[in-house]
Amino acid sequence: MSALPPCPKCQSEFTYEDGALLICPECGHEWSADAAAASEEKVVKDSNGNPLTDGDTVTVIKDLKIKGSSQVVKRGTKVKNIRLVDGDHDIDCRIDGIGQMGLKSEFVKKA
Repeated sequence: MSALPPCPKCQSEFTYEDGALLICPECGHEWSADAAAASEEKVVKDSNGNPLTDGDTVTVIKDLKIKGSSQVVKRGTKVKNIRLVDGDHDIDCRIDGIGQMGLKSEFVKKA
């Protein structure tokens, strides 16, 4: 018996194939097997559409205000050795003079 992925909606392990679809008998959710494989790989892209990976160097494309502080990350600031994470802010990094923070990938470009 082949190992099928769990249901993306309810995480049930009792999924089965029906032609090209995968079906969950517990919640009734149907999805394609191709979409299940594609959804596992999340590709983070910069403002220009270039894919980002862990360890890349990026440049900030606009001034970013830091919540709860009077500091600003200036446009053109280079950020080295980024780490990609899941969530609202795609990038964890350390910025010189500011410290550890999260950035959204839409506000950076690959250097």
